[in-house]
Amino acid sequence: MIDVQLLRKEPDKVKQGIAAKNADPGLVDKFLALDEEWRKATASADALRAEQKKLSDARDIEAAKKKKEEIKTTETRAAQAEEERLVAWRLIPNPPLPEVPIGKSDADNKVAREVGEKPHLDAPKDYLALMEPLGLIDTERAAKVSGSRFGYLMGDLVRMEFALIQLALKTVTDRNVLADIITKNSLNVSDAPFVPVVPPVLISRESMAAMGYLDRGADEIYHLPADDMYLVGTSEQSIGPMHKDEVFEAKDLPKRYLGFSTCFRREAGSYGKDTKGILRVHQFDKAEMFSFVPPEMSREEHKLLLGIEEHLMQALKVPYHVLDICSADLGDPAAAKWDIETWMPGQNGGKGEYRETHSTSNCTDYQARRLNIKYRTTDGLAYVHTLNGTAFAIGRTLIGILENYQTADGKVRVPDVLRPYVGKDVIG
Repeated sequence: MIDVQLLRKEPDKVKQGIAAKNADPGLVDKFLALDEEWRKATASADALRAEQKKLSDARDIEAAKKKKEEIKTTETRAAQAEEERLVAWRLIPNPPLPEVPIGKSDADNKVAREVGEKPHLDAPKDYLALMEPLGLIDTERAAKVSGSRFGYLMGDLVRMEFALIQLALKTVTDRNVLADIITKNSLNVSDAPFVPVVPPVLISRESMAAMGYLDRGADEIYHLPADDMYLVGTSEQSIGPMHKDEVFEAKDLPKRYLGFSTCFRREAGSYGKDTKGILRVHQFDKAEMFSFVPPEMSREEHKLLLGIEEHLMQALKVPYHVLDICSADLGDPAAAKWDIETWMPGQNGGKGEYRETHSTSNCTDYQARRLNIKYRTTDGLAYVHTLNGTAFAIGRTLIGILENYQTADGKVRVPDVLRPYVGKDVIG
């Protein structure tokens, strides 16, 4: 949620910010009207309680009883206004930071840089044409068992998945590696390592709502009505609530995690898109970074997460470009975001195409306010900022490797950095 004082004192600033996200500025007016109603009802209830106390002290029992009924009615009105106010408050997205490019759609995202040399392939195959003859995937049996948009990963592809996880784990838990990334990107951040965590993939309604994913976009999330639980679409959704209602000591920040989990998405609205294979699926594995930091450090931490993502991609020697995401393409919680799209030469009928494999977002204090996560400062308590970033979305990263490292005879070279984990140089 947004700071209520900002909403009350600078509503036009917030309206301008959310309008840049293609959200209705009227959400601010609706909240302020309900906020005013709640404040008046609360003040009236307080005044009535004070009057009742005076009547009770004066032993005017009849008048005190009447006042009690009046208080009950006013408190009911205040409670209702508070509930409606909270609903309206949650619907206001996090305004973009000033440096975010303004745009009307994802077509306005800006390419910040391109990195790596695209492979020279005479007739590049897409990953399915590579995987199926090598016995690396079985989508037919997966469809028989689970339906469309599922697949069995097999053999050496599974070894490569766990190689990617090991690479991510080694990178973000090693102070020396982090220090090198920090130096390379000229960042003023701590080299505190990330703590590995395997989080729950089923979370409560309260947790999912607090992370900002139910107010809009809930149709993308798997919901289990019998238990009112949600399957995570990314492990950040269960890592953020770990510290709900907690207070960090300043010395303990930044607090960084690397979560690994299976993730689930309904892919609502993607009918007919990427229906075969593992590019757009209902279930996938992902290694996700998550940070809790003081507000003044969140911009630098955001650059660190992107720096780690680029370090991992460069270690794989797979070409990619970085996108500076425009205001209209930010989700509700994000105030700034970068994506990495990986070059996949077998896509688009062998012409090649960039496809998203990573993203990193600065959510400022938007989630922390909902989760009530603070830290101790010299002046009291303040909300932390939360950030997330993909280390590896496994399925899509595997596609990038397969298509860029394919050989003319239908085999796949294993990237040098993964060979110690996979145990071979070539698959096939």
